[in-house]
Amino acid sequence: MTTTPVFLVDALPAGEHAVLDGPEGRHAATVRRLRPGEELVLCDGRGSLAHCVIESADRRDALDLRLLRRWVEPPPQPRLVVAQALVKGDRGELAVELATEAGADVVVPWRAQRSIARWDDGPRGAKALARWRDTAREAAKQSRRSWVPEVTEPVTGAGLADVIRSSAAALVLDSAATTRLADLQLPTRGDLVVIVGPEGGTSADETALFQTAGAQVVRLGPTVLRASTAAVVAVSAIGVLTQRWR
Repeated sequence: MTTTPVFLVDALPAGEHAVLDGPEGRHAATVRRLRPGEELVLCDGRGSLAHCVIESADRRDALDLRLLRRWVEPPPQPRLVVAQALVKGDRGELAVELATEAGADVVVPWRAQRSIARWDDGPRGAKALARWRDTAREAAKQSRRSWVPEVTEPVTGAGLADVIRSSAAALVLDSAATTRLADLQLPTRGDLVVIVGPEGGTSADETALFQTAGAQVVRLGPTVLRASTAAVVAVSAIGVLTQRWR
């Protein structure tokens, strides 16, 4: 059984009738080939949604809709902030995609000391950041999320330490740590920061900086995960260990 497709819009229509056009309308009408009588959900990516039925599909790039109901979903708590170290190739985008599907609320690109990938401050860095943001948006649509994760500007270790200081709790993932994530008392409100290091691991200096800022070093389980998959495992585990998935 398939679920009702979700389409992202800048703002929900104010009245009972609406037109879904632009890239989303083109995708719905031409790629998905949705037809009159079928239903879909409009979402603004900030928790507001509208359940709609298609009244007309006469155009190639737009659908005429009638709104059936509206509702608002509150943001989940605690808010999950994934600080993802830059990794080479498309593994960074994979990390963002998987973490978004699992429930990450914010993704912070982190310029770790041992990151092989480097984002320049110019056009190349802006293009890489745009790819992460597009990935988060598409993953949120695919997983039917009402809140699209924010992908922030990249930070250095010092910038990430500031993020840690303003959080309710912060976890540095390290397969060699003695403390297990499952043994922690996690916060129920506020920001919970999960820090994922690069392929070469978080440096000793960075770990010390983050611990001074208030982070704990923890391990997820007995296996060693890739830099591109550690976040999705951690976010999923936190979903079970907190009220987020209940």
